[in-house]
Amino acid sequence: MIMVERETQKGIIIGHKGAAIKRVGTEARKDLQKFFGKQVHIELYVKVNKNWRSNEKQLRRFGYKGENK
Repeated sequence: MIMVERETQKGIIIGHKGAAIKRVGTEARKDLQKFFGKQVHIELYVKVNKNWRSNEKQLRRFGYKGENK
């Protein structure tokens, strides 16, 4: 999942007719297949979640730790 804060950012990530997210998915799949040594299937989603970067709970959910923790 790719998390963005605004609909406009979502459009940028997806790109014209999905070209940008397709390129990201293709490159990620190639890297994962090389790492695991076998075929993999990935699905990419772009989700709008306003102010997620300012939300401590959301940041921890994605593996980021607070500065004082």
